[in-house]
Amino acid sequence: MPQVETVRGPVDTTELGRTYMHEHIFVLTPDVQINYPDEWGREEDRVADAVAKLKAAAAQGTRTFVDPTVVGLGRYIPRIVTIAEQVPELNIIVATGCYTYDSVPFFFHFRGPALAAVGVEVADPMVDMFARDITEGIAGTGVKAAFLKCAIDEHGMTGDVARVMRAVARAHRRTGAPITVHTHPGHHTGLEVERLLCREEGVDPGRVVLGHSGDSTDADHLSALADLGFVLGMDRFGIHAGDATFDKRCDIVVEMCRRGYADRMVLSHDAACYIDWIDPNVISMMDQWHYLHIGDDVLPYLREHGVDEDQIDTMLVANPRRYFENIAPY
Repeated sequence: MPQVETVRGPVDTTELGRTYMHEHIFVLTPDVQINYPDEWGREEDRVADAVAKLKAAAAQGTRTFVDPTVVGLGRYIPRIVTIAEQVPELNIIVATGCYTYDSVPFFFHFRGPALAAVGVEVADPMVDMFARDITEGIAGTGVKAAFLKCAIDEHGMTGDVARVMRAVARAHRRTGAPITVHTHPGHHTGLEVERLLCREEGVDPGRVVLGHSGDSTDADHLSALADLGFVLGMDRFGIHAGDATFDKRCDIVVEMCRRGYADRMVLSHDAACYIDWIDPNVISMMDQWHYLHIGDDVLPYLREHGVDEDQIDTMLVANPRRYFENIAPY
């Protein structure tokens, strides 16, 4: 039986159940948190709050969270281990990779390919770092990453974004771990992903989730990406800003299901128990941006508008399972 690595160790993919494919537990800016910890407060309080929120999601029927928190987002696995031990009813799957819209962290500026400027050819250390997280575990915790994460936003394919994406592609080819890419569908960055990851680096698009595809209402563009083989992340339910209203986020899923693409979509919120990127007063106004929104509000809407139970099961259970079963290196 195929297995996937979780924070508590490997589980059979048959045990994944309803899976939210893009949920954070914490999104943090470590330098700020270390030096200005007042807003964070007591560690035990943050952990207890996370445990309560994850238990509520599990009580609603969610069985697996896929957490794409990597370098650049404040990944700290020991804290996630502490939480996972208190929520045994929920699988938590973690990632490796690097999150940037433009430049790599300064740690990498004068390592690897950057040294070509002074005439030294050195392999990118990110490839080995990402692969080690997958094959050996993260930072001595024994927890193994089960997928890779990178990003391309409205800034486009900067040199450093391309560097991270190539490192992710090569770690993927070496280990077989699938990939999730933060994209900006309004700027059609999924096509840039296809060019670099797939045509240049040889990555199978069927092993790639294009995150935040649900930010777009352009069904023709999303259909074209699905036809290329990608999995579409309809994964920001609860974030309502500008044109990204509740109805529009749901209606694009309804339309894509009507077109026959239920087998190319996964669902999620991109929520967190705590994120320090947004003012708490703003978060307090985002009253649907939480882990229960899909179950409470989105699924009833989809059903009322013609999405059947088989399609819902495909998006929430079958597609995530297929993503984590297709992991042979190549």
